[in-house]
Amino acid sequence: MFYEGKSKYLVAVDCIIFGFDSEGLKLLLLERNFEPAKGKFSLMGGFLAEGENTEEAAARVLEDLTGLNDVYLEQLQAFSAVNRDPGARVVSVAYYALINIEEHNHASVEKHSAFWVRYEDIPELIFDHKQMVDKAIARLRRKAATMPIGFNLLPEKFTLTQLQKLYEAIYQQNIDKRNFRKKILSTGVLNKLTEKDKKSSRRGAFLFTFNFEAYKRLEESGGLFGVNI
Repeated sequence: MFYEGKSKYLVAVDCIIFGFDSEGLKLLLLERNFEPAKGKFSLMGGFLAEGENTEEAAARVLEDLTGLNDVYLEQLQAFSAVNRDPGARVVSVAYYALINIEEHNHASVEKHSAFWVRYEDIPELIFDHKQMVDKAIARLRRKAATMPIGFNLLPEKFTLTQLQKLYEAIYQQNIDKRNFRKKILSTGVLNKLTEKDKKSSRRGAFLFTFNFEAYKRLEESGGLFGVNI
């Protein structure tokens, strides 16, 4: 009534879903089984449903694909180029998510013909999805340098070697082991456990957990979380 005669457009969400394992930083993609661009690779997305906002839509898409509903999810930006989608005029709001790859639902991923690919091996993507991925990794790199969001990609218990490999995967560069450990331990946000991970050596490596309360105290006192990159 109020906006009679105005053009109507579709609103979608696209999710850039990052995971991490021994092979490095990974991105969850799918092979489209519908037109346009059937058979090509894309991010997971969907259209805004009646009665939901974009964040709720992104969370719904993420849970449907991975089975997870309590993960790090952040809005990236809107993509609104006029001809970005050949099927219709679609404005997409992109979100990026960081998940513990060990916890996701494998059956849900397979049901959607989705698969994990190493960040270095991302294939050609449809529409402007590569632009979304590039902006998401840039955002992740900026935040991971001064905020502990990278821990969302790790299991609850991890070794310092795993933690260092995570940051090396995010920034795609080697990090000095001694300086990295000195800096990360000086923040006081890690709890060292008596338990060891003996998968890689008989001697084993001590496991750590992230201490959220210690991080909040660090933040409140004006201290800075950071890593040497």
